[in-house]
Amino acid sequence: MDIESRQGSKGDSMAAAASEVSIDWRGRPCDHRKHGGMKAAVFVLGIQAFEMMAIAAVGNNLITYVFGEMHFPLSQAANIVTNFIGTVFLLSLLGGFLSDSYLGSFWTMLIFGFVELSGFILLAVQAHLPQLRPPPCDMMAAAAACEEAGGVKAGIFFAALYLVAVGSGCLKPNIIAHGADQFRRGGGGDARRLSTYFNAAYFSFSVGELVALTVLVWVQTRSGMDVGFGVSAAAMAVGLVSLVAGVAFYRNKPPQGSIFTSIAKVFVAAVTKRKQVCPSTATVQAIASVSAHEMSVNPTNIRHINKFRFLDKACVKAQDGPGGGASSAGKESPWRLCTPAEVEQVKVLLCVVPIFACTIVFNTILAQLQTFSVQQGSAMDTRLAASFHVPPASLQAIPYLMLVALVPAYEAAFVPAMRRLTGVATGITPLQRIGVGLFAVTFSMVAAALVEARRRHAAADGGRLLSIFWIAPQFLVFGLSEMFTAVGLIEFFYKQSLAGMQAFLTSMTYCSYSFGFYLSSVLVSLVNRVTSTAGAGGDGGWLANNDLNKDRLDLFYWLLAGLSILNFFNYLFWARWYSKSVETVQVAGVRSGGEQDDQKDTSEC
Repeated sequence: MDIESRQGSKGDSMAAAASEVSIDWRGRPCDHRKHGGMKAAVFVLGIQAFEMMAIAAVGNNLITYVFGEMHFPLSQAANIVTNFIGTVFLLSLLGGFLSDSYLGSFWTMLIFGFVELSGFILLAVQAHLPQLRPPPCDMMAAAAACEEAGGVKAGIFFAALYLVAVGSGCLKPNIIAHGADQFRRGGGGDARRLSTYFNAAYFSFSVGELVALTVLVWVQTRSGMDVGFGVSAAAMAVGLVSLVAGVAFYRNKPPQGSIFTSIAKVFVAAVTKRKQVCPSTATVQAIASVSAHEMSVNPTNIRHINKFRFLDKACVKAQDGPGGGASSAGKESPWRLCTPAEVEQVKVLLCVVPIFACTIVFNTILAQLQTFSVQQGSAMDTRLAASFHVPPASLQAIPYLMLVALVPAYEAAFVPAMRRLTGVATGITPLQRIGVGLFAVTFSMVAAALVEARRRHAAADGGRLLSIFWIAPQFLVFGLSEMFTAVGLIEFFYKQSLAGMQAFLTSMTYCSYSFGFYLSSVLVSLVNRVTSTAGAGGDGGWLANNDLNKDRLDLFYWLLAGLSILNFFNYLFWARWYSKSVETVQVAGVRSGGEQDDQKDTSEC
């Protein structure tokens, strides 16, 4: 897991020169004295905090609204919430694609920010008007026959919900990428500043979550969901103001055209030349095919992947004679001859897929903290004082309260200490950071399972209620693990990207959240089906009842703990595989005096 440390500063600057092509809001070349840096990034951190504040207040307490006011059964309500959040993160791929290919990150954020705002407003309107909701009914009453939302009422609800999903999904990867674009990517100090920004972004995220899960959830509980949704709309509007306020300071990366076209070109060229002889000097020949203009503006180290070597044929000139297919003197089509950067980027995309896949179970655990753990808290003693009750959804604020203090301490103390030990500019590498989090998150589910077993035992013993603070440890452990895994994953993906793919690769981080929440829905349904068939856990399976005292949520948590530890060992294998796949090689460049510097690449296809 230490490929970055072995590569040193070169590994962090695999496409530094290419990524420096930036313009201001008028389309003019950027002046590094006026544009970019932390003075520009603070405006992006503003929309990061306020957008997270708005979406977290809705998402983290949504199950209460769907179950209590829209009258969907508990398991279905949990799936509605996880499917909604999963869709938010899955649509981040669309946001990354539109940004890198056509719109640029600023315009993508601005357009879809207003889409998200319209969704919040529609949710507030529905929650305010009784005729757009089912009649009031207590879903927890034993003999209740509550009317489930359907028809127009359900249609309006899902339309509003998925306007929020589309807007937030397309916004999220661009917030991270646009903020990171304000810093020039390179080794040494540049790597430290970029890492500091990622920690600052997570701090901003934590502040937004903390306010949402305390102030905004309290408003929802005390004043109603209509007021709560309205406050979320107001927070989103403030975030958009913050984004627009920094327009004069931003370094903007112009869109590069469809990223899928360049990916397709590599595969088409490699297949076309599948019988092509690939000499050991492939890199030299490939670089010789790049235009003089590209060579002059983009001399750099390229991260060479020693896997998927058949793709290297895409950047080798066709040879004369049998199997060549073209004269070496002729100019080949871009669909038959690609640049080394295009080939290596495709190979990077293929290589990061296993790393991405290993974080899915992590986010499945996150889904439980936003659904079943909230309901778990509702079945406990929520009293903090005689006249004050803790909203169960606010328990999710516990890790973020800790992280607001812990993230600055990580940057100020942990990183310098580890830097002295490891020699890595960021203290530990992104892959190591991800691994720490994946290991730690297992103990979140262990704590959750132990507490739930104790809660059920207390409920069976005369209906005694445990204090709601018994479930605090599972949130604390998850918050600590998320600080390592989430930030490490974002930093890892961003640093792998070449120019024109920053937002798309960053969106893969959020896509991991999506698959995690979808996997949660699948697991809930599968566990209910299997345990019901086996006759375990009552009439309909472990999670089939609306009463947690009849469900076996503790066994479901133990299942997730087992999946988590298996996933960690799986990650160790793929992280080592990735580390052995990557090396930084100096390919042909152009020196300031015009002298071409060639270094032979002896790797085979």
